[in-house]
Amino acid sequence: MNIRAVIWDLDGTLLDTLGDLAASTNAALQKNGLPQRSIDEVRRFVGNGIARLIERAVPEGYPPEKTRHVLDDFVAHYAQHSRDTTRPYDGVLPMLDALKAQGVALGIVSNKIDFAVRELSEAYFGDRMQVAVGDDPSRRRKPAPDSVLEAMRRLGVTREETVYVGDSDVDVMTARNAGVTCCAVSWGFRSVESLRAAGAEHIAATPEELLAMLRAL
Repeated sequence: MNIRAVIWDLDGTLLDTLGDLAASTNAALQKNGLPQRSIDEVRRFVGNGIARLIERAVPEGYPPEKTRHVLDDFVAHYAQHSRDTTRPYDGVLPMLDALKAQGVALGIVSNKIDFAVRELSEAYFGDRMQVAVGDDPSRRRKPAPDSVLEAMRRLGVTREETVYVGDSDVDVMTARNAGVTCCAVSWGFRSVESLRAAGAEHIAATPEELLAMLRAL
């Protein structure tokens, strides 16, 4: 293994967060008298940050100033319910432990709200992760490379030593923009077809397959 660091997307890659995201989305919509969204709809809406999730979830033509209230209600609800049903995907923790045992540095970069990224990282991964970087007003969110580059800076690694792993077209574009190798996973929120269409060259169907893929890089 020639790589020194693996940086991970969170939702749909390490954690199955869809149930809690959908619950908080629908709680915020209901509070504002808006129709509910299905799990499959929320699955399609995620990937570009919470603000975009809510923009997509509210009905077309809904006033922007009122959309902000829905976003605020989502944030308040999610702060209390981000771990109700969320869990690591099967095989993820052993995969992370195997990489750490080989001396590979691990970190998270997500478009999720920064406080939630840090809390979820600590709750589910403990000291496995050396950095956890979420959405912050001081940085452009993915697919801009800013957050990945910040994580690399904190880990002290170069582009050539880094792999970024994610489950969406946004993650494939993020890796490309950051100039790092991308490994995509098909167990998350997007299909293999959409990942290939985005230009993914390495796609793993299971954590075990991904571990072997990373070891071969």
